[in-house]
Amino acid sequence: MNSIVSLEWLKEHMHEPDIVIVDCRFVMGKGEAGREQYEAGHIPGAVYLDLEKDLSAPVEEHGGRHPLPDIFAMTVTLSRAGIGNESRVVAYDDQGGAMASRLWWLLKYLGHEQAFVLDEGYSAWTKAGYTVSSEQAANTPTKFLATVQHSMLVEMDEVKELLGDERVTLIDSREAPRYRGEVEPLDKVAGHIPGAINRFWKDGLAESGAWKEASQQAERFADLDRDGELIVYCGSGVTATPNVIALQEAGFSKVRLYAGSWSDWISYEGNPIAVGDEEAPKGE
Repeated sequence: MNSIVSLEWLKEHMHEPDIVIVDCRFVMGKGEAGREQYEAGHIPGAVYLDLEKDLSAPVEEHGGRHPLPDIFAMTVTLSRAGIGNESRVVAYDDQGGAMASRLWWLLKYLGHEQAFVLDEGYSAWTKAGYTVSSEQAANTPTKFLATVQHSMLVEMDEVKELLGDERVTLIDSREAPRYRGEVEPLDKVAGHIPGAINRFWKDGLAESGAWKEASQQAERFADLDRDGELIVYCGSGVTATPNVIALQEAGFSKVRLYAGSWSDWISYEGNPIAVGDEEAPKGE
């Protein structure tokens, strides 16, 4: 079973006792919008986790706009949401899977393998005519124990040290104009990390909003070396996570996330900045 589950799969399995559904809807710049949407209607039984309150730590000088949450705090959050080590977690949003993928990545980082993202998201669920609810979920609190997978994460110092290393490919997941430094609506400085190539995360979705098949994801990254190391980033470590999923679906195994991403990189005075396009290295 891969990391993406269909609407039909969730409809069939949603009432099984080990399934925990998590609503991750969030609108950048409108902090309460996601919870308001959840309270108005959600997939029955879903709990709500907020990108900035639950899936990120408070913003500081470094760490980017959405720093990774404290590990202990995250285990408490998951436990309160009824997520235990044996749970099968299905996360969804209405933002193309970006917020749900953040939870997916955090769960994997904490050693939880049974984590999935719902294909297409909430609007597709309602469009299909499936049941929705406005009742607050009453999941029984449980105990989540983390086994941190440190190999999934890379920090700024290591990214800087690896610049120019031919064995490593940096992948910038933002839209091309932001990558090229032509516009920057969110961060103080425009551009990208030198040597990074651009693979916009939404290119992993079909026009319908569904995730592309594994073979199509492989086509997106066909020019990359399957034996090389890949480091994925975006603006703040959120929209990079769909690309992490896409790369894994495409068969790449050496994939790490620079969680602080561009907003962390530019918080360090003197870090080099590049603009324009850069060519991808030839894959083997």
